[in-house]
Amino acid sequence: MNEQNKTRDLVITGLMGAIAVVLGLTHWGFIPWFGGLSVTIMHVPVVIAAVIVGPISGLIVGLIFGISSMVQAAVAPTAPGDVWFTNPLLSVMPRLFIGPAAWLVWQSLKRWEPLALLAAGAVGSLTNTGLVLGMIGLLGYLPWEFLGGIVVVNGLPEAFISALITVAVGAAYWHIPIGKKRGADLSEKKK
Repeated sequence: MNEQNKTRDLVITGLMGAIAVVLGLTHWGFIPWFGGLSVTIMHVPVVIAAVIVGPISGLIVGLIFGISSMVQAAVAPTAPGDVWFTNPLLSVMPRLFIGPAAWLVWQSLKRWEPLALLAAGAVGSLTNTGLVLGMIGLLGYLPWEFLGGIVVVNGLPEAFISALITVAVGAAYWHIPIGKKRGADLSEKKK
């Protein structure tokens, strides 16, 4: 790998890590949902880093996401359950697997780029949901019966939104045709 590619990869990893932190600190990473619940998109930068740069980048951004989640839960919790996220087994460990899982799906399907991006976004999101809720169940914070409802009410919409954002960003980055659109040409100067 040449020096220019290493620099690009480092910049994308740093940028996605910063976006994950900003989404958490500003609460822009939480889309209000019915019943007082929120659908989170805070894991999307992890997925995008993994797809564009690779699994190590996804792991690093997942670590940043997890640590920022743990710190925010300790310093500025917004709901009673936030205190659970001061435990690194819940806030950090599950987030380490989001990027590698999304990258594996991307690599397996990348011959069909739009489908691969869609699937990587959904799998990354479901990895986050499954591992966080699984850890909540293992730690005894909520009964297992209740967790299935969270998967349906929050997890599936999160996977759908994550998939759409991942396709949009990936298509723009690689100029992948989606319908009649071909993605953004970031190198072209405005006329």
